[in-house]
Amino acid sequence: MARQHARTLWYDRPKYVFMEFCVEDSTDVQVVIEDHRLVFSCKNADGVELHNEIEFYAKVNCKPVWLSVDFDNWRDWEGDEEVELAQVEHYAELLNKVSTKRAPPAMDDLDDDSDSADAPSA
Repeated sequence: MARQHARTLWYDRPKYVFMEFCVEDSTDVQVVIEDHRLVFSCKNADGVELHNEIEFYAKVNCKPVWLSVDFDNWRDWEGDEEVELAQVEHYAELLNKVSTKRAPPAMDDLDDDSDSADAPSA
């Protein structure tokens, strides 16, 4: 049976490249990270052997293979400053709306007789 490539997703940041090999129910997983390449291999649930070999453009700093990203708790710290700044600007706008001093409403439509109507007559 011929080897196939595993579907692979990647994204990059200024100093990092992330790769995710999408194989459900994988067995016999092997990951080799060298200075200029990465080799991924495994078998899927049907026993098909998957193999990816990726040559890097430049030397990479190898991380231990037992260390991986917990995507369930992932937080992209890049760009958080923009989110926080947008939140601060939003709250500042709300405060400006609330604290804007306006002239008190005119009470011309209230007449003096309405108070006397509620008072008991003597």
